[in-house]
Amino acid sequence: MPVPKKTTTVRSKQGSNTQSQKAPGVKASKAASKKKDEEDGVDQGDGWDEWSHGKTLIKPADQLELSEAELKEEFTRILTANNPHAPQNIVRYSFKDRSFKPISGVDQMAVHFVLEGNLLHQDSDEARRQKAKQGLSEEKVAVDAGTEPDEEKPETPATGGEDAGDTEDAGEDDRPDSVASKKEQKLTNQFNFSERASQTLNNPLRERSCQTEPPPRCNFSATANQWEIYDAYLEELQKQEKNKEKQKAILSKKDEDKSKKKLMLTETQSDDITKVSKVAKIFERMVNQNTFDDLAQDFKYFEDASDEFREQEGTLLPLWKFQYDKAKRLSVTALCWNKKYKDLFAVGMGSYDFSKQGHGMLVFYTLKNATFPEHIYPTKVGVMCLDIHEQLSYLVAVGFYDGCVAVYNLKEEGLQPVYKSTAKAGKHTDPVWQVRWQKDDMDNNHNFYSVSSDGRVVSWTLVKNELVFTDIIRLSSEGAVAEGPEGAEQPGAACGTSFDFHQEIDYLFLVGTEDGKIHKCSKAYSSQFLETYDAHNMAVDAVKWNHFHSKVFISCSSDWTVKIWDHTINTPMFTFDLNSAVGDVAWSPYSSTVFAAITTDGKVHVFDLSINKYEAICQQPVVAKKKTKLTHIEFNPVSPIIIVGDDRGYVTSFKLSPNLRKKPKEKKGQELPKGPEVEVAKMEKLLSLLREPESSSS
Repeated sequence: MPVPKKTTTVRSKQGSNTQSQKAPGVKASKAASKKKDEEDGVDQGDGWDEWSHGKTLIKPADQLELSEAELKEEFTRILTANNPHAPQNIVRYSFKDRSFKPISGVDQMAVHFVLEGNLLHQDSDEARRQKAKQGLSEEKVAVDAGTEPDEEKPETPATGGEDAGDTEDAGEDDRPDSVASKKEQKLTNQFNFSERASQTLNNPLRERSCQTEPPPRCNFSATANQWEIYDAYLEELQKQEKNKEKQKAILSKKDEDKSKKKLMLTETQSDDITKVSKVAKIFERMVNQNTFDDLAQDFKYFEDASDEFREQEGTLLPLWKFQYDKAKRLSVTALCWNKKYKDLFAVGMGSYDFSKQGHGMLVFYTLKNATFPEHIYPTKVGVMCLDIHEQLSYLVAVGFYDGCVAVYNLKEEGLQPVYKSTAKAGKHTDPVWQVRWQKDDMDNNHNFYSVSSDGRVVSWTLVKNELVFTDIIRLSSEGAVAEGPEGAEQPGAACGTSFDFHQEIDYLFLVGTEDGKIHKCSKAYSSQFLETYDAHNMAVDAVKWNHFHSKVFISCSSDWTVKIWDHTINTPMFTFDLNSAVGDVAWSPYSSTVFAAITTDGKVHVFDLSINKYEAICQQPVVAKKKTKLTHIEFNPVSPIIIVGDDRGYVTSFKLSPNLRKKPKEKKGQELPKGPEVEVAKMEKLLSLLREPESSSS
């Protein structure tokens, strides 16, 4: 088979050579087709000759010379479809998990070459137009090819014999009719060919972010200028005037009580913020209760089981810690529980460092929410003392460092007090150390008392919109004589630091002074003291009557001592040395013999005289830092809890273990009497033990 093919190619080559010599005037189109055939024939022949002979390998000059062992060594190369340049650490934010998560699927495709083509689908309109144009041009070429050989026949010579015949045969192969027959054959590689892999239906990709329904939106546009703002204010004023007229009409028709209720209803309906605030407060307390659930469980149910093995000693369990960020640099100068709402207490903020006096704060906390105060009243001057009214729990009396006293009403809106003393209204000239509410006077006006370093004990009465003052007593140090400008002898004024009123005898009260003395005074006598006790060597920080026994009171001082007194006797009944300055002391509301004291070294001391008359049954440090000083302590009126304030603005609550609130054991067949009489009897028994030696010696 290859031999005749080779001869035909040679003949065509010779024929073409002869024809090119004899007929140089042939048209360009026919010559081009022949030339193409010639080139194809020559290439095939050359290629066959090359493959018929053996090929010799040419060794490059820089090729390494390897031994047989090195040549036989196999090197494995693993080809993967992963793109080495594709990043492997792409993360996306997951709104479901609320965190950044790495993406598992990374696009590994790398595009090396892109060429935009101009191919058309054969069934499209544009392809049909182009085919129509190409068909017309092919017909013209065919016509030209048919006429040109007839014109050129006389020019061609007749010589050549077999060579001429060969050239005719070759010419027959190159006729345009044969080209047309080739075009009629169907080609396999058409433009509308598709592979099987591309025939599958691919679902469109969906992202999770697109599957949620978008919230409804609306576009709003308006202009705001001075006139529109002015008109809006006028409309609001007109509405308020109409509401006032309606309220007046309602008041005239119905009783005052019903009208007040309706006023409250209209106010709550008009103000949506009050509705939201109440719900938000409840919701905040629920969240806090869940957050501090372990503390709430300890508060209600935990009882220290180890107390059974300690015999007499007890412990304090830390509970909630109350703090306010804006009051961190202030000291806790006063603590007071609300008598009506047992979980609410007030905290006075100020400073005992008199060289660094600044602003103060009145803060109200509740055990239901330890994270943020219920009420906050900032003050320009430091708060030194406060007291909450027993019946009207929304009235709070406050004493300031500059000598002013004020009354805050929690029901009123705003941060200013409803009553405040001024220089004209007889305010103190020195810091007010203690305030205390008293029973209403003959005209049913509320009143409270205050004591200050200027030596005055003042009664303040709330009359309409002002505070009316009355000086009850002026303190003077006995034996100290101060000469006046004219040489007249005047008693030196004593600085009052604390006081407390008797619960049963209305006119009787005690006043502690800076020089360590305690005066028993009466509201009726302003000129002299009923009794004076040489109590301490330094200032009396606190003096308090016992809640159960009418004759007993307690005092503490910076001279490290706590003393318990019978007001009918000049000498103390008990004296306790705590080895550090005592800042405050408090009687427990559940036992006449239990009291707690705090010292500046950060310790809480709890005593129970019925168990141990000489030492504390609990002595526990309660501060994290050694430099922190405790300032005040208070017992909760109902729950077995104490709150302790320090000089860094923190208030910490503690639960008393069972040994600190132990009750006498019940004997079989006997029911122990309950009530205040039992507590009075306990204290009286202790006092009788101390009185007997005195009576026997006399």
